[in-house]
Amino acid sequence: MFQSRTHTCDELRLSDAGKKVTICGYYENMRKVSKTLGFLILRDFYGKTQVVLETGEMMEKLSGINTESTLQISGTVRERSSKNGEMHTGDIEVVPDDIKILGKCRYNELPFEINRSKEADENTRLKYRFLDLRNPAVKDRMVLRSTVISELRKAMTDEGFMEITTPILTCSSPEGARDYLVPSRLHPGKFYALPQAPQQFKQILMASGIDRYFQIAPCFRDEDARADRSPGEFYQLDMEMAFATQEDVFSVLERVLPPVFARHGVYDTASPAPFKRIRFEDALSTYGTDKPDLRIDLKLDDVTKVLSDCGFNPFSSGNSIKAVKVTDFKLSRKAIDKILADTEVVSGNKACYVKVDEAGELTGGISKFLTERKDALINALGLKSGDCVFFAAGEERAARKTGGALIKIIGPQAEGHMDKERYEFCWIVDFPMYEIGEESGELEFCHNPFSMPQGGMEGLKNDDPLSIMAYQYDLVCNGVELSSGAVRNHDPEIMIEAFRKVGLDEEDVKKKFPAMYNAFCYGAPPHAGIAPGVDRMIMLIAGEESIREIIPFPMNKNAQDLMMGAPSGVEEKQLKDVHIACTEIEEE
Repeated sequence: MFQSRTHTCDELRLSDAGKKVTICGYYENMRKVSKTLGFLILRDFYGKTQVVLETGEMMEKLSGINTESTLQISGTVRERSSKNGEMHTGDIEVVPDDIKILGKCRYNELPFEINRSKEADENTRLKYRFLDLRNPAVKDRMVLRSTVISELRKAMTDEGFMEITTPILTCSSPEGARDYLVPSRLHPGKFYALPQAPQQFKQILMASGIDRYFQIAPCFRDEDARADRSPGEFYQLDMEMAFATQEDVFSVLERVLPPVFARHGVYDTASPAPFKRIRFEDALSTYGTDKPDLRIDLKLDDVTKVLSDCGFNPFSSGNSIKAVKVTDFKLSRKAIDKILADTEVVSGNKACYVKVDEAGELTGGISKFLTERKDALINALGLKSGDCVFFAAGEERAARKTGGALIKIIGPQAEGHMDKERYEFCWIVDFPMYEIGEESGELEFCHNPFSMPQGGMEGLKNDDPLSIMAYQYDLVCNGVELSSGAVRNHDPEIMIEAFRKVGLDEEDVKKKFPAMYNAFCYGAPPHAGIAPGVDRMIMLIAGEESIREIIPFPMNKNAQDLMMGAPSGVEEKQLKDVHIACTEIEEE
């Protein structure tokens, strides 16, 4: 029983015929047959019910009332003479004896048709998000989000994890993205930062004696939007385990995630435990990416020795040459041109191709340059009639990236090379601890600076930094990175040595991470964790291409909340309270 209604708009069935009921909802539309007869559809959160107005009095009550107004309708349930199998309530209708207007829609025209709001311009949808969410297809995504988060929370609790919320206002910390800064009123010239992740807090919890921690954590990063990344804020299933190894973390997520994906996803099959594990270097050399989509069976082959200096300029000496063999290739020349164009857009590098005809000869693309290398190429790749080979060339990193783009683009198009109807998880392991920064040219942490180096102190002191691997891992599903995690560096001495490699001494570490460093100096347990992105997981589960479709109130691509008008200006007094002065920047 709900206040002011006896049933929802999805609840009444044939067994309710003859009952007096009260329903409430949004006036979706009405088909007027005459001045005394009309068929109204009332919609609420749960579904729809047909209401039949059979008197001039009832019709008059809705005269001048716009659609999307909220109504309360009391009347009698009866069996429909013309049933609608597409509605759960399609066997019945309500004949009203009273209609009340609870909330008037003041506008004759809506910015978009509610049931087709997903076809509207994105900025219009975001400005009128309260109307967009009335669309059952959009609302269902929010229901899915709530259901998935609820199941994740229960699964983690069942695994023995305790939910703890960590602070939102904290200090600025080098996490790899820009902070959102909050000026302090009580401490002039100083700032809080919104957390990019609860990284330090969850590690401090491990040093505090908490054994298993998790939360559905809000994270804030001032970074540009992408299809799989919302600007501003996002949520992650943040977890950390004391006295744990990499295998312990893997085991938990391999139990928690597949059932949720299989139960609620657009595909009903998910990888069983254990997930496939691929070394970082192997992922790059085999798939051209550290985010492989294992539903695609295409891989990279290195044909540098076979084709180098064949006369085709991109294959000149010094360049790496990667090949993607596609067996039984049936796509048209137009489709091939589109693949090559899309690959160049994604990777920034050109690709090329050849085909094997019925006579076993190379045709099309760059075949004229490969005449003398034909047999060697066919033998190296095991080519047969009907196969097509795509090539990527350049510096090793660029060739791999282009090859990876080819695999991702060709896989869904080439018949028989992708098992789309499943969720395929894998772990990417053995990441390098360090790398040479592309911009700085200096030694930098490859990923998470808090990771434990493989080999510990001895490895740090005796091995080439670029050869040191970290106990770090990524979780990937269908070519989407869901999370990075690591066995943490819990030893202050090893931590100092690790940072010393990138030019930071003990005082720098104490200054940048005072709480965590201090906590570890009192004896911290070995610990490990991970934090899969909730928004990305739900995007995959829902089968959506854009992450904004599964976020209740997303920002647009320019990090603007068009509905609320954020970011916005503030009053001068508010700025003075926090000791901030704004100055205009002169355009050059």
